[in-house]
Amino acid sequence: MDFFRFFKIESEILQTSYILEAFGNAKTSRNDNSSRFGKLIEIHFGKLGKISGVKIQTFLLEKSRVVQLSISERSYHVFYQLCAGAPASLKEKLNLMTAKEYMYLNQSDCLVINGVDDAKKFNKLMEALDILQICKEDQEHAFAMLAAVLWLGNISFQVIDNENHVEALADEAASSAAKLLGCGIHELIVALSTHKIWAGKDSIAKKLTMQQAIKMRDALAKFIYASLFDWLVKQINKSLEVGKSCTGRSISILDIYGFESFKKNSFEQFCINYANERLQQHFNRHLLKLAQEEYELDGVDWTKVDFEDNQDCLDLFEKKPLGLLSLLDEESKFPNATDLTFANKLKQHLNANPCFKSDRGRAFGVRHYAGEVLYDTNGFLEKNPDPMQFELVQLLSSCSCELPRLFASKMLNQSSKPISLSDAPKQSVGLKFKSQLFKLMNQLENTAPHFIRCIMPNTKQLPGKYEEDLILQQLRCCGILEVVRISRCGYPSRMAHQEFAERYGFLLLGSNVVQDPLSISVAVLQRFNILPEMYQVGYTKLYLRTGQIGALEDKRKQVLQGIIGVQKYFRGNQIRCHFHELKEGATKIQSFIRGENIRRKHAIGVERWTAIAPQVLDEQLKAVTFLQSVIRGWLAQKHFHNMCNSEKSNIESVKSKRKSGRKISEVKDLPQEQQIQVLPSVWAELQRRVVQAETTLGQKEEENKGLQKQLRQYQARWSEYEARMKSMEEMWQKQMSSLQVSLTAARKSLHADNAAGQPGKIDGPTSPYDSEGATSLESRTPGGSTPIKFASDVPDAWPGRETNGTLTAVSHLVKEFEQQRQAFEDDAKPLIKGKIIQQSSHTNPNEELRRLKLKFETWKKDYKVRLREAKARLHKVGHSEGRRKWWGMLSSKAT
Repeated sequence: MDFFRFFKIESEILQTSYILEAFGNAKTSRNDNSSRFGKLIEIHFGKLGKISGVKIQTFLLEKSRVVQLSISERSYHVFYQLCAGAPASLKEKLNLMTAKEYMYLNQSDCLVINGVDDAKKFNKLMEALDILQICKEDQEHAFAMLAAVLWLGNISFQVIDNENHVEALADEAASSAAKLLGCGIHELIVALSTHKIWAGKDSIAKKLTMQQAIKMRDALAKFIYASLFDWLVKQINKSLEVGKSCTGRSISILDIYGFESFKKNSFEQFCINYANERLQQHFNRHLLKLAQEEYELDGVDWTKVDFEDNQDCLDLFEKKPLGLLSLLDEESKFPNATDLTFANKLKQHLNANPCFKSDRGRAFGVRHYAGEVLYDTNGFLEKNPDPMQFELVQLLSSCSCELPRLFASKMLNQSSKPISLSDAPKQSVGLKFKSQLFKLMNQLENTAPHFIRCIMPNTKQLPGKYEEDLILQQLRCCGILEVVRISRCGYPSRMAHQEFAERYGFLLLGSNVVQDPLSISVAVLQRFNILPEMYQVGYTKLYLRTGQIGALEDKRKQVLQGIIGVQKYFRGNQIRCHFHELKEGATKIQSFIRGENIRRKHAIGVERWTAIAPQVLDEQLKAVTFLQSVIRGWLAQKHFHNMCNSEKSNIESVKSKRKSGRKISEVKDLPQEQQIQVLPSVWAELQRRVVQAETTLGQKEEENKGLQKQLRQYQARWSEYEARMKSMEEMWQKQMSSLQVSLTAARKSLHADNAAGQPGKIDGPTSPYDSEGATSLESRTPGGSTPIKFASDVPDAWPGRETNGTLTAVSHLVKEFEQQRQAFEDDAKPLIKGKIIQQSSHTNPNEELRRLKLKFETWKKDYKVRLREAKARLHKVGHSEGRRKWWGMLSSKAT
């Protein structure tokens, strides 16, 4: 909050310059933005050293500039800004015209300033008024007063009789001025054209001459503008008021007009130069006179420097009863006094004063500190009383607008009796200005002053150009040369012994340091080898020449930086240790808290899991049961299909055995010569096999019935899982059937070829022995219910080594087929029976199944290759060697 208030006050202070420049600055022959009033800005500070408020005081506004201008000069900036930048609505409301159409502005033939845009300046003025929180209504009232002043200047008079009496014309100017002031046009014309003379309680109206009427009109315009300026400053002070946060600490900035000397110098230059004389004495007193007096009182060896004192010139202005201001007030009280009689009186009484110079006619000269100035007394007696007719005050008090009534009430409060053209108020302008100046000087005496001198570089108002003679003259007139001379010879740096010892005493080394401030000061100077001619030791203070304090400050800064560096590291170490202690404690507290939180969370979790554990276990058990049911369903389906395939194989075997029996009976019925002689051992073996096969067939049929009944139960229970396992079961069935068919075909071909090669066999139908041998290949289902047995017993009567080798290779293939199938079934049993679920968690059932399938595919490919090779060998042996041996045997029998 304090920051925003500080920022707001700073912004408002900056904006006051736009307002005061617009209403108080004007273009002169030497300066395009000359300040035509003096101001003192008091900046107050709060307890924290920030700006808490501002107060502005003003001095001697040049009111005559409102109604009278010199060539190449302008009136106050605000008139031109209002005419150029006011919005259309405001112009229509105030009935504004351009600046060149107003007599108060066009009389100097200077309406614009090069490089200055009055319209933009007016926009900035409006922004500044808004920032200072001056409401729109008050702004419009102020602009209405400005427009009223401009329209008053355009009011003209006409002579109505032979005595040169005049009356104001009821034209546009009078009507506009009356409307803006809030009074009737008739009342305004009467107030500007007549004057009441009071005789007791009675009054007589007297017509005014042309000159008197113009003075009456101009007096009203000047009074309105001066009152408006004072009201505006009051509004600014109200916006920037200090309030309760004032602590008494403040910085005052005095910005007042400088010394002026023109070709024609009037009452305003007279007052301005008087103020500069008083300020110059204050300057001399603080920088020259008081400094030398301080050297002498403090016992410093000092040679006094002479300088020009302007006390005589001040006596010329202020001395009573024969001073310029006193004589001016005295002459203003005489009804028949003129500017010439006033000039003669000055020459009569002040001719002996060395600062006064008499001149011919109404002129007189004053030798100021800055040079001699010639004044023209024309207008002195008129401007000093600053008359304001009672009729005009009554007119303003009767206006409907607020500001004119406010101005009139202030005027009535200052004087309790009627004011006439010949009766001066209690205090003239000169005496009022003198009292303000004395009050200002008393205020400056209670401060520590710092002076800024503004030097005009040239008279042509050009940048970067310097006129040496003009600058040197200003330096002489301002007393700058004397100040430089005293500063070079004197001791600008002064410090009390106690203050010096406290500030630089710590620079001394050693423990045996004296405690006397004077001794400490001298010891410090000797310690740093400061030459005796560069300082003086007074009774109460130490005086140093230019540059010595800077050297001591450098040493002090260097030592303080070292001390601060040591303190920085020491304090840093302390803070770090303290921080680590706090961190360790905080860590312990956090560990205890976190442990307690974890324990509480664990207890809550245990309670929660204890409550839901049965439900979780039930869900897991259901999941395991579901998985086992799926696997068992798949196994049941597989077992069912294997049983179906086994049943089909058994039926085919029975059929083949029956066919072979019929063939055997047919063979028995053949003639004796056509029958083949069968060995008894072979015949017994064949009968034994037939009986065994029939027994096995009966067992298998009973077993198949029981399995079919069980499979129907499984199928009804697990039919929903048939689609999931169907693809895998079909693939395995096809592969096993393909291999079994291939082996059966190979065995049939081999036995057919071998049967053809037996003795006494003719080339004809296949031997019953071959069919019986082929049917001896008993298969079993993949479920492992009935093993497949291949007859490996080959008759010894089969001749030929190669045939026996081929049969041996086929027997090996059959054995390998049985072994691999048994191995695959053993590997699949854990998966089928659900044992994989009970294995370690890292075993993946899908991975095991994929691995088993890959192993089976690899073996199948290799087995097919070897089976094809064996088949090729069987064909080769059966069709070449077997037949050749067969025909050889037949030929031997024939012989």
